[in-house]
Amino acid sequence: MADDPRAILLAGLGELGLAADAAQVEQLLALTALVREANETMNLTAIVEPVAMVRKHLLDSLTVQPWLAGPWVIDVGTGAGFPGLPLAILNPGFRFTLIDSTAKKARFVERAAETLGLGHVRVVCERAESYAPASRAQTVVSRALATVSEFVRVAGHLCARDGRLLAMKGRDPAAELAPPPRGWRVAAVERLKVPGLDDARHLVVLTRAEAR
Repeated sequence: MADDPRAILLAGLGELGLAADAAQVEQLLALTALVREANETMNLTAIVEPVAMVRKHLLDSLTVQPWLAGPWVIDVGTGAGFPGLPLAILNPGFRFTLIDSTAKKARFVERAAETLGLGHVRVVCERAESYAPASRAQTVVSRALATVSEFVRVAGHLCARDGRLLAMKGRDPAAELAPPPRGWRVAAVERLKVPGLDDARHLVVLTRAEAR
């Protein structure tokens, strides 16, 4: 299994307690192939080895699944589509908006979503702080996007009053949370374990201070 991306993905999903049918497994693996192919002509990611992509992109993205709430999820600074596309594959009943201000990345993610048959995914090429939808999402997630305070600044307005911000971080983010961003409270700081990786991973869950 050491060099079999499919086996590693299946084992990792099991370790995370996540259910995926055969079609979803194929979509997840197809996503990594699309990223590798596109990466030959554009700089999407430094991680291109198949097994590393499964662990550091797919499984890493899916660690936040237990904290996802719908029906609308926004991924801010999606880059090559992480964590938004893997989460969209596992949650066909939610709608997803993936935001990135870099046109070439947004175009790739849009093509990838279309190729994978993810009709519930919309891609927005815009700075998150300028994006002004008519309503607000139940979950707004970011993966390694600057500091927690910066995430709140650029994306807090996208979150519903009873929604949550999910900031995916590497090392312990305690220093970023004293004090919490104004108007928000830290509902939880979770230590995440990505199957097959020893790298530090944390999740900061924020809710509006008045939404208790």
